[in-house]
Amino acid sequence: MTHAATTKHPNYFVTFLAGLSPILAIGGTIYYFVSKAPVETDPALRIAIRLIMTFLIILIIRYFCILWFGYLKHIEEKLDDSDISDFAPPVTILVPAYNEGPVIQSALRYLLDLNYPAYEILVIDDGSSDDTYALASAMEGRYGDVTLRVVSKKNAGKANALNTGISLARNPFVVCMDGDTRLSRDVLYYGMRHFRDPRIGAVSGNVKVSNRVNLWTKLQALEYIVFMNGIHRAMAYFDAPNIIPGPLGIFRRDMMIELGGYDTDTYAEDCDLTLKILSSGWHITTDDRALAYTEVPEHLLDLIKQRYRWTRGILQALRKRTSWLAWPKMGLPVWIGYVSLYFEGMIWPPLNVAGNLFFAITALRAGVASHVFYWWVLFTLLDIGTALFMIMMEEEDLSLAPYAAISRFFFISLIDVSKVLATVEEFLNVEMNWGKLDRAGRI
Repeated sequence: MTHAATTKHPNYFVTFLAGLSPILAIGGTIYYFVSKAPVETDPALRIAIRLIMTFLIILIIRYFCILWFGYLKHIEEKLDDSDISDFAPPVTILVPAYNEGPVIQSALRYLLDLNYPAYEILVIDDGSSDDTYALASAMEGRYGDVTLRVVSKKNAGKANALNTGISLARNPFVVCMDGDTRLSRDVLYYGMRHFRDPRIGAVSGNVKVSNRVNLWTKLQALEYIVFMNGIHRAMAYFDAPNIIPGPLGIFRRDMMIELGGYDTDTYAEDCDLTLKILSSGWHITTDDRALAYTEVPEHLLDLIKQRYRWTRGILQALRKRTSWLAWPKMGLPVWIGYVSLYFEGMIWPPLNVAGNLFFAITALRAGVASHVFYWWVLFTLLDIGTALFMIMMEEEDLSLAPYAAISRFFFISLIDVSKVLATVEEFLNVEMNWGKLDRAGRI
């Protein structure tokens, strides 16, 4: 890991400041207006104003950390001018599939078209009740230097299916993905080059939304770019991203076998495995150009169910390691990643919801209702500025930027409410099930 980008290439630092300065200026303006709100002598309003100011400080620091460390990681990759094709060991791509009939053949056709010398595709049918196994088996065979195999097993969940695939893989590296994922053609070249470093145990991909067909999916596409990938990239600067996303992770097979593969006692096996890898001393990195396109929920109820499951699964993985909070015995980067998961999963959602409510209620009680509109405009400009920064860094679709105008007070707040409810029910040990997402087959 090299952290010398800003000293060797000061123009990158200037570029970052040029992009960040409007965001900080807008954030500072919001803070100034809130601090000058006329609260007279009402002690409750003074307390509310101080809470809002604290919320704004945390918000701006959070934005700054995501953008700053994510940008440094982005520049590290830009400065790596090594030939991506000079390290190409054989790889096994594991495709766990449960009732993926609408998308499985399309997914396999994309995998057969990857730009890589030799690899195998291993489909693990997890006891599907539809025609997934038959459709996948129809494509089984050898395609030049690529082999496609299909196995079937009793339904036991994705983690168990991936463990089966790891045990049956014939190559020293394995790619773990979802059945509805499409990988970019050069994904293996970009991902595999990092394994030249013997400390690297896993490489995480850059996940994009493929089905941008309505308001909900476009808001999710923006969320993936700005927050999910942004936080992930920022933590990867320290070689400690806190979640290797399910749609794309590349692993050393020997390491996976040594660690016992995926555990099956959480609903977030990807988060749980990531923490297991980091705690064992291995490093994890990411690559922006190792792209994976996934199908996200297209309807609100499906989206809420997904985020509910994600939140409870992450909390389950964290509760297995509560002793980590006290002291960074696993190393500072691992501890920071662990704490950031706690913050993003348990602290930030209620803080964000409460902050927005305080923001509106306090303005009305203070008799400055007219200021609500102006504050909302400033908040919106802050979000749009951040979105533009991240979109341009990832060379993404600029048409997503306007959706930032409704993201904070509409979409993100809605998701955060579901996270708060999931957190409460997790600590109350409310029973839950996996909740299979129906695929639209748009891949």
